[in-house]
Amino acid sequence: MGVARHAGPMLPLLAVTGRHIDQERVRAYRADALIVPRGYVDGIRRAGGEAAVLLPLELSAEEAAGLLSRFDGLLLTGGGDLNPARYGQDRHPTVYGVDDERDGFEMALARAAIEAEMPVLGICRGMQILNVALGGTLEQHILDRPGLLPHGDPTQGAVLHAVGLDPASRLAATIGTDRTMCSSHHHQAVDRLGDGLRIVGHSDDGLPEAVEVEGAPWIVGVQWHPEDTAAANPEQQRLFDTLVAEAAGARRS
Repeated sequence: MGVARHAGPMLPLLAVTGRHIDQERVRAYRADALIVPRGYVDGIRRAGGEAAVLLPLELSAEEAAGLLSRFDGLLLTGGGDLNPARYGQDRHPTVYGVDDERDGFEMALARAAIEAEMPVLGICRGMQILNVALGGTLEQHILDRPGLLPHGDPTQGAVLHAVGLDPASRLAATIGTDRTMCSSHHHQAVDRLGDGLRIVGHSDDGLPEAVEVEGAPWIVGVQWHPEDTAAANPEQQRLFDTLVAEAAGARRS
């Protein structure tokens, strides 16, 4: 006898980038693993979408386009630093967690999604991926910059700080305000802006905190971590709500 299946409408399906983790970092595990922090998937599920976590493998442009053709939207997650060689720089001593395979995978996906005008949300590293994929660069270590407000530290934890948004931006329309409190833990930032990107958010110390692809329906990046607070903060959950809504609209069109 066959298994009964739910006959309701298919939910928007979002591709979510996963990361490798070595076996020795996973207690009681005997093999390398693929992980993604639960908050990303929970944000998508609360918004009425489904999430599929992708194994990072090197892809050609054609393979990236083919993979994304199965999905309705893309979430580029946070994590370790990009290899500075990807944007033509030598490595600063504080750079950590470099995974060249993941870098190539996510940059190929980002370019394919932009080409297809697919809805995309880039979070922290994901915003940096969007920038570098479009020819931009990163400031490799911001924490020693004079006058910088606390932005958290990937090795020590998050802080909350305000971000001001361009009132005319898609992001401000998404969140419903031009100033929002964000959970932040990063030591790098956008430096030279990638082609076709526009900065639409800054912290009070002037650091770029949000970008949008100009002329695209909904391709945005945020330097903070909305998944940290989205369960209790409707402003941050609206990022996931809008990503899923835009993905549903892309499926219907």
